[in-house]
Amino acid sequence: MDFAPYFDRLGARCAELEQVLGEGSIFGDAARAREVGREHSRLKRALGLYAEYRAARDALAKNEGLLQATDAAEVELAEMARAERDELSARIASMEAALRAAILPPEPNEDRDVIVEIRAGTGGNEAALFAADLFRMYGRHVERMPGWKSEVLEMSPADLGGVREVIFRVSGEDAFRRLRFESGVHRVQRVPVTEAQGRIHTSTATVAVLPEAGEVDIALKPEELRIEVCRASGPGGQGVNTTDSAVQVLHVPTGLIVRCQDARSQLKNKERALSILRARLLERRQREEAEAYAAQRRSQVGSGDRNEKIRTYNFPQNRVTDHRVNLTMYDLPSVLDGDIAPFTGALMAAHVEERLAALGG
Repeated sequence: MDFAPYFDRLGARCAELEQVLGEGSIFGDAARAREVGREHSRLKRALGLYAEYRAARDALAKNEGLLQATDAAEVELAEMARAERDELSARIASMEAALRAAILPPEPNEDRDVIVEIRAGTGGNEAALFAADLFRMYGRHVERMPGWKSEVLEMSPADLGGVREVIFRVSGEDAFRRLRFESGVHRVQRVPVTEAQGRIHTSTATVAVLPEAGEVDIALKPEELRIEVCRASGPGGQGVNTTDSAVQVLHVPTGLIVRCQDARSQLKNKERALSILRARLLERRQREEAEAYAAQRRSQVGSGDRNEKIRTYNFPQNRVTDHRVNLTMYDLPSVLDGDIAPFTGALMAAHVEERLAALGG
């Protein structure tokens, strides 16, 4: 595949963005500056990879030339070239896969931060414990990713250290692009701590990964909101149950309700509730738009619908299986410690191939 025409266009776009950033006036609009900065960073990475690819292709061509050498003085060089040829070929193949992804037009939400919602599903206390395990797993994954940060927006604890529901924000480069396919039903198979006879139970937790929406994306009209404040509920402690800090927001047109109480400040809880509400409304709007084009091909990696069982965590077999890409890892502790990159990488690659196929590429 000839990548040159594509990367010529990307280079021109990158130069345009550098000019905009250099002028400085864009920084008066923080949201716009952030968007342009992320696009510029993405293009710089793609162009850097293309430069490495061209250098590797040039090196391979030189190696092929040396392999044809007959002069005695060049025989040793030819042997070295032969040893490097396979390594160069493998690098080039890997880079070509990445370049094919880089030439695809960006998707609407891929540069956004995300709001992740985890809820205990079927299985009672065991489901709540598994939801807590998933929360820790994603937290450890965030720690592994350079520049990523997470912030808990709301949490509803359950017995035995589990959680009924936890909502948190993940910010960082490519956060939505990398985490989007975590949406769905996660299933665990293990012996619960409450099981006296050692029987294996199956429980579930649901994960929803929502692109974070700004005020520009979703305008919340004051007349469409009913905001109530009340005392925060939960275990005791300084400041808890002594002030009206909990906030509940009802979006009248859709009936969506968001309640936040974890922050001590009523204003902070209101900001968090509105942020969660915007993300849910944006996801709802985009889902409705997608359903209007139901005739289009479904993604090979699944729709991300939270009713779709996407992954099984089997403790007796030390196995984690993602059913969408038929990928299995036999290192469950490592996965629960945040090493989910093999899954997110495989899912992103499958999504890229599906998009290329749809474009005839």
